[in-house]
Amino acid sequence: MEKTPEAGRCVLSRTAGPDSRQNRATPQGSTSSLRTRLHELREHLRARRERIRARRGLNALYRFTLGLTGGLVLVVGIVMIPYPGPGWLCVFAGLGLLATEFAWAHQVNMFAKHHYQRWVGWLSRQHLLVKLAVMATTCLIVLATLWLIGAFALVGNLFGLDWPWLTSPLFSP
Repeated sequence: MEKTPEAGRCVLSRTAGPDSRQNRATPQGSTSSLRTRLHELREHLRARRERIRARRGLNALYRFTLGLTGGLVLVVGIVMIPYPGPGWLCVFAGLGLLATEFAWAHQVNMFAKHHYQRWVGWLSRQHLLVKLAVMATTCLIVLATLWLIGAFALVGNLFGLDWPWLTSPLFSP
């Protein structure tokens, strides 16, 4: 970096000499170039979005497609919440997608993140028995939903078990 006498602030050197930041293999230099590339990508995407926004029909199609995609990711995330895996991540990703175009989704996303962090903080401060009770409740919810969708009957049939209690009440003949 060089100090410019006029402005009194640091700027990147525009020369590509041996001491320039682009030629150094330091983590700070790579971070700077990564930031520059990310900034350029953001600017490119903003410009593309503005070109889409300028065309009414294309803007409506864009918003519909984004709303449908974000909504599907959100619904899949909500279904996956009680199961081990990325349920909450999908919920926040779906809300994040929706929040790029819809202000209400941003507010819901901030509300959900705040309360999720509060829940995780509260649970981390609890006694081991409370944590085990939450884990057992989650396990019961998972088992109940697997039974309702007929997963136990499917696995039972694979092993030749014809037990009537494995059959889901939703899919019984």
